[in-house]
Formats: sequence, structure tokens, C-alpha cells
Amino acid sequence: MKKSNIIAVGTLTAAVAALAVYSVTMCEVTLKDYIHLPKWGISAVGIVFLLMLFIPNIIWSKNQPKGYEESAKLENKLLLTLERMGEGLVSTLVLIDRRTDRFSFSPRTGYLAIALILMILYELYWIKYFRSSRTLADMYSDYCGFPLAGASLPVFAVFLLGVYACNVFLIASAFILGIGHIGIHIMHKKEIEK
Repeated sequence: MKKSNIIAVGTLTAAVAALAVYSVTMCEVTLKDYIHLPKWGISAVGIVFLLMLFIPNIIWSKNQPKGYEESAKLENKLLLTLERMGEGLVSTLVLIDRRTDRFSFSPRTGYLAIALILMILYELYWIKYFRSSRTLADMYSDYCGFPLAGASLPVFAVFLLGVYACNVFLIASAFILGIGHIGIHIMHKKEIEK
């Protein structure tokens, strides 16, 4: 992975972490809701996010790049476990936390807007991939300045959704998913560059 990409991911991660810390201090009322279990149910925003995640991946499963099966066999088991655990936690929490459906015009709405923009960029990344020659290099390419866009965009979007909802469990799940998912993508990208 290029040094500039590592710096970009590190800077973006630091900015998002600082944003999360600031946000947690600004959502004292929401955090008090954790004392009383929040109302759980099906979230409309969660359904939209999951559809935006799953539809391209379902299409991808029928359009995998050549050589993917062989490289997938070499994936780090710890990273794969973290990725699967993160996928399960994120999918469940996004779907059942109704706090993501609370809309109010405030600076906090910006987190939701940015998360949605990142998911739209994720969809555009997949359109670019499906129109390409569908090689491993295409799959692990950068998009709009985001390194490893297929992994980094949805992770950052879910993280910001967790910040918007003041859901510490979703934020933690996004970190777990990010370590596994982005870590696996970094390994595959290094294999391609060799």
C-alpha cells in the first residue's frame, strides 16, 4: 500500500475518532438513554444501509475477480474472524436500533448526511468495479481519494451512523469490522503489488 494511502487512512481515522469523542460529549441526553434500554425495533435507516451494503455484494458474488478464490484461502484467520464478527454485530445493531431513525435539524444530522454520502460513494465504487475488467486490482482500487474504497467506505459510514445515534455498541462494532475487513483488503492489496 502506498505511503500516501496509509497517511490518508491514518488521518481519516484520527479525524473520525476525534469527531466521535466530540460527539459523545455532545450527546449526554442520548447516553443517559442507555440506563433505560432504548426502544428496539426495525430501523428504516438501518434497512436502507443494509440494502446498500448487501445488494452490491450479492451481485459481486456472481462476478468475482479471477484469482479471488485462491487468495481468499490465504486470508489471516484472526482478521477473518473479526470481519465476520463485525459483520454480524453491525448488521444486527444497524437493523434494530431505532435511534438512527430520529431526525432533528441539528449539527448531529451532519453525521447522518456524511454517512449517507459515503454509502453513495460505495455504490458508485461498485458501479465502477462492475464496469471494469473485474480483476483483483480493480477490486482493491481506490475511489474518490478513499484507499481500498470497497472496505473503507462502508466501515466509516457505519461508524458515523453509530456516532449519529450515540450508539457505543455500533461504534465498537464498526471498529471490529474495520480491523478485520480493511485488514484483509490490505493483505490482498499487498499480494497484488508483489
